[in-house]
Amino acid sequence: MTVAAPSLEAPRSTPYRRSTSRRSNYEMYSWLFMRLSGAVLVVLVIGHLFVNLMVGDGISGLDFGFVAGKWASPFWQVWDLAMLWLAMIHGSNGVRTIINDYAQRDMTRIVLKTLVLVALVFTVVLGTLVIFTFEPCPVGPDGAFLEGVPSFCTS
Repeated sequence: MTVAAPSLEAPRSTPYRRSTSRRSNYEMYSWLFMRLSGAVLVVLVIGHLFVNLMVGDGISGLDFGFVAGKWASPFWQVWDLAMLWLAMIHGSNGVRTIINDYAQRDMTRIVLKTLVLVALVFTVVLGTLVIFTFEPCPVGPDGAFLEGVPSFCTS
């Protein structure tokens, strides 16, 4: 008793048809963002630390006046804003990846990612407001207790 081999269609006998559901490239772009933002963050953080700790009086020179003097310049406002935004988005994306890897239930994943998103938005909005609404020359009794008011405020 012989059993016949199953018949197979010849390769490429039917034309290729793309499936109707297309996958998103979100994870690829997320991975690429992590690499690029990490490289940019290294430059931003090293520049930030160099200016704050090595230039001038070093760590003993960090006070309200130093920050006010830096943030009087649009260059340093944009520098710190870029560092804030990139660090928060980079970190939140990393936490999102960890949640995807370790949260087993869908509802847990949704709740945790929502909390990360709320923390991201809150911190970015608050930090952006602080950077752009910072008043380097406080007036009135509120500013009287501050030490290190920048010299350009006293003129």
